[in-house]
Amino acid sequence: MRAALRLARRGLGNTWPNPAVGCVVVDASGQVAGRGWTQPGGRPHAETVALARAGERARGGTAYVTLEPCSHWGRTPPCCNALIAAGIARVVVAMRDPDPRVDGRGFAMLRAAGIAVQEGLLEAEAQAVNAGFSRRIRQGRPVVTLKLATTLDGRIATATGESRWITGPAARRMAHALRARHDAILVGSGTVLADDPDLTCRLPGMARVPIARVVADARLRTPLSARLVTGARAAPTWIATVQGRHKPAALAPYLEAGVEILAVPAGEEAASVGIDLDGLLAALAQRGVTRVMAEGGAGIAAGLLRAGLVDRLAWFHAPGVMGGDGLPAAYALPVTGLAGMPRFHRIAASAAGADWYTEFEREG
Repeated sequence: MRAALRLARRGLGNTWPNPAVGCVVVDASGQVAGRGWTQPGGRPHAETVALARAGERARGGTAYVTLEPCSHWGRTPPCCNALIAAGIARVVVAMRDPDPRVDGRGFAMLRAAGIAVQEGLLEAEAQAVNAGFSRRIRQGRPVVTLKLATTLDGRIATATGESRWITGPAARRMAHALRARHDAILVGSGTVLADDPDLTCRLPGMARVPIARVVADARLRTPLSARLVTGARAAPTWIATVQGRHKPAALAPYLEAGVEILAVPAGEEAASVGIDLDGLLAALAQRGVTRVMAEGGAGIAAGLLRAGLVDRLAWFHAPGVMGGDGLPAAYALPVTGLAGMPRFHRIAASAAGADWYTEFEREG
């Protein structure tokens, strides 16, 4: 199962709206006969790939799968059918599928066919892999990772706006690897105006499915000359703005360039973001997004933290101090007492060249 989980992680960022699943088929003698993981775009599924590689050796064997095999017809036949047809004798599964079209039906179908089923092996690890898929199904929003690259005192730019580069090349490569494991990247219009980013993964061989680029832009400030707009036909590019605020003539040039406009309600904190971030995340979930990485700027960071929408922090610290005149990583939340401070616990830490990378999960 640990091998299946490692295979499942290969699909992160490439399988949405489907979950990232891994499967290992062991033959009747206990030897690994086939391995598979959900392929880019969400199909073929992990079980289908592993069974094809195992061939006749699958008969009488065991399939270790990180998520309950699907029992419904979509664009491909149910994986339960494939397991039954292959003659699998036993299926060991890490976690139940939260999708109401499955949710125990896969287990029932396998047991009805005479296959022994074991549930819950390394369930916590599997839940972590597919946290975004589960949250989208159960809560109607994706998992959100807030990525920050700051000085030791939490500054993202000088008072004049200079920010390239606070962190070094190794940290930036790690940041691109993080992009590849997410379905969408979220920034505010201020970041677009300041940096003109393209928000792609520039590591060879990663992010085989284009990452969706999302701009929170209540006032429709994104220039038509921005790289996100001019490259909109190469990767999904969505501008989220306040519904009903802008005339069709103002939106038309973006639509003609290939940008999709997401109309969301106005936010209460207009000074920082200006759009309802819960509504934005719901709109992304409706488009199949399961994992979002928010990269900037301070308004987006504060808005997500204030709303309790940050599930994970990916924090790069550069070994330098800028002082109070530097721009903070997040605007005022505000926090009037320690009890109201968003809290996280550390789950990983490592060197990133001369910098330091730390990953956190939200408490509670």
